[in-house]
Amino acid sequence: MTVKEKKKKVAKEARLSGTGDVRAEKHTIAEKVYEKELARLQVELVKLQEWVKHEGLKVVVIFEGRDAAGKGGVIKRITESLNPRICRVVALGRPTEREKTSWYFQRYVPHLPAAGEIVLFDRSWYNRAGVERVMGFCSDGEYNEFLRSCPEFERMLVRAGIILIKYWFSVSDEEQERRFQKRMRDPTRSWKLSPMDVESRSRWIEYSKAKDNMFSHTDIKQAPWYVVKADVKKCARLNCITHLLSMIPYKDLTPTPPNLPKRPDAGTYVRPPLEDQTFVPERW
Repeated sequence: MTVKEKKKKVAKEARLSGTGDVRAEKHTIAEKVYEKELARLQVELVKLQEWVKHEGLKVVVIFEGRDAAGKGGVIKRITESLNPRICRVVALGRPTEREKTSWYFQRYVPHLPAAGEIVLFDRSWYNRAGVERVMGFCSDGEYNEFLRSCPEFERMLVRAGIILIKYWFSVSDEEQERRFQKRMRDPTRSWKLSPMDVESRSRWIEYSKAKDNMFSHTDIKQAPWYVVKADVKKCARLNCITHLLSMIPYKDLTPTPPNLPKRPDAGTYVRPPLEDQTFVPERW
């Protein structure tokens, strides 16, 4: 059976079983290939981390996109091998009553990086151009002011020496629906599906228009938007991480592991009786 015939067979099975999106099936990636490439990229991320620390760089990476587009998945793969003191995630909840009366960008500013830090925003100040606009959580005046001031705010960050990288995860209507259905069936992931997510499904076109308008105002030369095709999660993760690594030239400064000295003799130390301690029951 030729490769072309195999692809046709897989696509036919997907249609008959109703288990997947045919377009996504054409761009899948073998698990072994994915795991090997992800492991390689995570080593490179560690090198990048050491370079950022050594050079005192300030890095901000923004992850935006529709619900279930895969933002959290790529953030998890970026951070799981890094030092949380250097690379941290910011995922702010609803603004407090005080924050609602403050300058809009004010609650984000304290989370910006100092020298030698990487900050990943799992959603960001672009909430105003997306969910707040579509769901009516801000006025027309507030929305228009955001579109005017956001590019200037970001130019100011860049002039201050911050490396600002913005990703938009693009997912199709059909794939988002499939992921929502999967979340509903998985008790470990159902918390990811909020009433707001459900409401967004009925406002797909409104979100599309809001995204288009956001891009037209904020896709600037100093901080452009980079679109990640996200219908296939594993490919999206690899593509995004590869691109992120290409955005910051770095050298391999991985420190040489130290030699572990021999543990000293116990000497006069006597360990207290084990009966005096409370142990976790060994059920396994």
